[in-house]
Amino acid sequence: MDLDVSLHIAGSWRQGGAGESLPILNPATGESIGRVAVATRSDLDEALAAAERGFSAWRKVSAFERGKVLRRAASLMRERTEAIARTMTREQGKPLAEARIETGVAADIIEWFAEEGRRAYGRVIPARAEGVLQIVVREPVGPVAAFTPWNFPINQAVRKISAALCTGCSVVLKGPEDTPASCAELVRAFLDAGVPPDALGLVYGDPAAISGHLIPHPVIRKITFTGSTAVGKELAALAGRHMKRATMELGGHAPAIVFDDADVDQAVRVLSANKYRNAGQVCVAPTRFLVQESVYDRFVDGFIAASKGLVVGDGLDPDTQMGPLVHGRRVEAMEAFVADAEAKGARLMTGGKRIGNRGHFFEPTVFTDVPYDARIMNEEPFGPIAAIRRFSADDEALSEANRLPYGLAAYAYTRSGARATRVGAGVEAGMVSINHHGIALPETPFGGVKESGYGSEGGSEAIEAYLTTKFVTQASA
Repeated sequence: MDLDVSLHIAGSWRQGGAGESLPILNPATGESIGRVAVATRSDLDEALAAAERGFSAWRKVSAFERGKVLRRAASLMRERTEAIARTMTREQGKPLAEARIETGVAADIIEWFAEEGRRAYGRVIPARAEGVLQIVVREPVGPVAAFTPWNFPINQAVRKISAALCTGCSVVLKGPEDTPASCAELVRAFLDAGVPPDALGLVYGDPAAISGHLIPHPVIRKITFTGSTAVGKELAALAGRHMKRATMELGGHAPAIVFDDADVDQAVRVLSANKYRNAGQVCVAPTRFLVQESVYDRFVDGFIAASKGLVVGDGLDPDTQMGPLVHGRRVEAMEAFVADAEAKGARLMTGGKRIGNRGHFFEPTVFTDVPYDARIMNEEPFGPIAAIRRFSADDEALSEANRLPYGLAAYAYTRSGARATRVGAGVEAGMVSINHHGIALPETPFGGVKESGYGSEGGSEAIEAYLTTKFVTQASA
């Protein structure tokens, strides 16, 4: 059945005011599998008015009761996992097993925020004078404009929606046009669980027009964005001009350092799995592999074998381990990275080409001896390309890890406690995972530094940006 994805505005699932829509394409076939509605400026104004009403009502609901609603939403996501996961695979391309995990993790995230919202504590400050009461109160910031990407249609949106709703805020979500249907099912689960219809809106359309209207609008008090650094800078600047709070989860270019005392087999197994997860379309994917000389050949041989062994195909095929890229533009981007790396003298060890003429498949690709001036060493590939370089001294690896203006995630493998401590302290990244892939859990912070953004979308830190601090001091009459 074709997908027919509507907007959700003021309690109504409906088409946009102008009746326009965009095609939804299956990246495994290139064929249209449905349409997504496009919001007009008038639709956005209705969504904003609803968000204002929704905030007035939802903020009055106790954190305890809000938590109950969120837990019901988590239960609905689990009940609907199979249908939602199949929809996600059809529109985004990732293997069905990965789509099931993403849907299940979304339920875990909702439940975690349901509890965390009950712990947005204030405090009492001891007064200097008798008869004076000094208290700090945490209040919801107000209606939120959230902007989410296509690579994780549910798990990027669910963090924003959950953090906003658990603190008493309302949300207008600008979902991803490339992968709108699974995102819409997430919104539906929240609404079916009892979130007031005015408190959660969903719109699609021209990203620049939507952000340009929502962010400056006086109803919106906070924005949260996940996407590229280039777009994030524009939205952050717009938010700054209007004194809006912003959480920015932007691009990265994650280094993965393998020291000579590492468990090389473990490093190959974990790093290759996470390099090719979602066809490499992951902001925290390891992308620059820095391997110490004495274990370099062993690591490269293992990584090439893992890359060649992957089964690439339609995500609905149970044998598939890596699906297609989301659209043809990503394939063209991979071809450009490959051509540049080869021109700069890097060694192509495996892959490097489009697979077939149907859909948007690209071979798992490994380059070695990649020079620093190759694009792949300076720009996030966001695809199934691994760039491997050797290093000799520890300082060389740490210097390269910090060379770029990005600082989202970083990885290291070593059996040395001293080296692990040095990496944890010395690498400029918002998240550092050593000897395993331990990031993006609901209870842990998720965010970057430098040009990878600011703020957190996980852990107890995630709700801070959705709360204001009010100081109330009262003297006895």
